[in-house]
Amino acid sequence: MAPQQSGSQVSPDYLDPHISRIERGLLPAAVIHGQSLPEMKLSDRMKYYNVPGVSIAVFDKGQIMWARGYGFADVSASKRVTSETLFQAASVSKSVTAFAALRLVQQGKLNLDEEVNNKLVSWKVPENEFTKNEKVTLRRMLSHTAGLTVGGFAGYVAGEPLPTTVQILNGQKPANNEGVRVDWTPGKEFRYSGGGYVAVQLLLMDVTHKSFPELMQDLVLGPLGMTHSTFEEPLRKSLWPEAARPYGSNGAPVEGGWRIDPEMAPAGLWTTPSDLALFAIEVQNAYAGHSKLLSSALAHEMLAYQSEEIYGLGVALAQRGHPLRFWHSGSNGGYKCLFEAYAASRQGLVVMTNGDNGLRLIGEIQRAVAQEYMWPEGRPQEHTVVKIDPSALRALTGVYLFSGLFKFTVTENNGKLYVQYPPFGQEPLELLAESDNRFFTTNQPFVIEFQREADGSIKKAKARNGPEDLEGEKISDTR
Repeated sequence: MAPQQSGSQVSPDYLDPHISRIERGLLPAAVIHGQSLPEMKLSDRMKYYNVPGVSIAVFDKGQIMWARGYGFADVSASKRVTSETLFQAASVSKSVTAFAALRLVQQGKLNLDEEVNNKLVSWKVPENEFTKNEKVTLRRMLSHTAGLTVGGFAGYVAGEPLPTTVQILNGQKPANNEGVRVDWTPGKEFRYSGGGYVAVQLLLMDVTHKSFPELMQDLVLGPLGMTHSTFEEPLRKSLWPEAARPYGSNGAPVEGGWRIDPEMAPAGLWTTPSDLALFAIEVQNAYAGHSKLLSSALAHEMLAYQSEEIYGLGVALAQRGHPLRFWHSGSNGGYKCLFEAYAASRQGLVVMTNGDNGLRLIGEIQRAVAQEYMWPEGRPQEHTVVKIDPSALRALTGVYLFSGLFKFTVTENNGKLYVQYPPFGQEPLELLAESDNRFFTTNQPFVIEFQREADGSIKKAKARNGPEDLEGEKISDTR
């Protein structure tokens, strides 16, 4: 199949062996030693997860190898997804925003380590005891280490009054969020902050004297040929026919349709997998020193760990010691997506969906692609299952809080252990034992290791959720 160079529709060559094997061979997060792989067809898994539409682009060595849409952009209208169907990119917007900010650093209009209040005009980061010695900088905002509040945003239903960027930052009506403030020392540690990216949005507007959609078009979308992408919020009416409708976890349309996100920098991009692939390829090119838009030095800054967490500037990164992979997922109401790319092998993919269960489906697609193209990582992990006395499982149950943020509930039922965590779905997932303390799920890349005290009790645990290593403690019992 001829590589695709833009967002145009690839001819439907269903004889391509790579594509057909992926479509027939989605993969779980883990496989059990000695057992054969389950047969998981993309069409069946879409029905299982109530995800109406999926769009995929796969790229390698600077070329989009193939792009294809599956299912429906609009179920009631029987309108199918194509490779040109628009989806909300949600938090993937942050990666594209960071690239634009780095271009302004390259142009000398911004500095990664200068106090941002020196350049902010329309609003200032409020000073307090936390900013007395350490300041909010662009580097810290892009890496979620600025100590800024407001993790994410709910968006607005069509017809509701929309706040200005300054109103969002101040938490003033009609904004539906609290004000963005510094509530711990900048540079101290990682904490995900969409509010920090709204401050980046205003910073870029103040230094360029342009609207955010306009400056993003000038700095990123236009130069990269991302012709099916826009940061316009609300989405202009002429593009509505190209946009996928959002659907909830039960497969029903999201009431009120897609949300409007005036928080454009952290959540406002509409795009396609093919366009996002062009973006990821440009970051790979820049890292290798082959970009006309961004220097290799700044690309290396972008893909460098900025804290103890696995996050660079606008992108999440692979665990230390593993092949350098940069990625970001996105989650808006009715839209779930992911892009990931390897810096050295220059492989990658983008998957976008219009269903609330989309991230679970995306994981299965990602593993099928990784297996088919023999990526450095990302294939299912093999585990050996051991038998555990059911009576020993009860001591492991409880509610565990990891990294002070994520609650996992572990329960026991009929001699089996289960874990429940909202992003995994509504139903508990069975935890299978590979030792008396270490358990895993086949549905998610989740492994938990319970730590026994001297008296045999369980008060702490370690977990790996995908690429993240988490430290946790039991905060309550569930028995």
